[in-house]
Amino acid sequence: MTLEVKNLTKIFDNKKVLDNVSFKVENGQTLGVVGFSGSGKSTLLKIISGILEKDSGEIILPNNSEVAMAFQYSALFDFLDVYDNIAFPLVERKEFRGKYSKDEITKIVSQKLQMVGLEGIEEKFPSELSGGMQKRVGFARAIVTNPNVILYDEPTSGLDPVTSTMIEDYIVRLKRELNASCVVVTHQLSTIRRAVDYVIMLYQGKIVFDGKVEDFLNNKNEYARQFVTASIQGPMNIIGK
Repeated sequence: MTLEVKNLTKIFDNKKVLDNVSFKVENGQTLGVVGFSGSGKSTLLKIISGILEKDSGEIILPNNSEVAMAFQYSALFDFLDVYDNIAFPLVERKEFRGKYSKDEITKIVSQKLQMVGLEGIEEKFPSELSGGMQKRVGFARAIVTNPNVILYDEPTSGLDPVTSTMIEDYIVRLKRELNASCVVVTHQLSTIRRAVDYVIMLYQGKIVFDGKVEDFLNNKNEYARQFVTASIQGPMNIIGK
């Protein structure tokens, strides 16, 4: 087991954004986290990655675990080329600083670009890349430290259906090649179908569904049914939320 979240709670302005959330993600598995906007999905990723502090609960990782996050909008540095964007963690993070020679970093960057289907673009800048290519460069940067936990925040947001399918395929490929535990926050049913193994659904900070993809899609759970069918009617109040 690589990642376990136990009884996680986060409060903003006296509101429980996450309320006693618990789950496990094994090596080589991908968990999809779904829910309407404001349900606590991105907050969950930020706490696991260490960007936000939790109020209570536990994030349990084995010793020497490396957690990486691929952000919704790639979060590439516009003033750096692709090479320097990907190499940034190896050069700037204190635990990696000085560990690799320049030639070794060059080789690692090239390998990671190959893993996401991009070769020979090290000298290009983010502004010269399509949205899908920027996403994949963001993936390459996320995996440059060989993480065993990868977090994806809305990885197909703003992409056309074909590019989204490509991104979903790379999520599956990276999980397999790194044997990583992955958590994918998404609104997209195609991502749930293609890229995740099981699903949790958040509503008002609580888990209201926890199960396999096929069970999420089969409409037996009333919360999942409302989400999958995009219905206004159901147990979740989305009017004026």
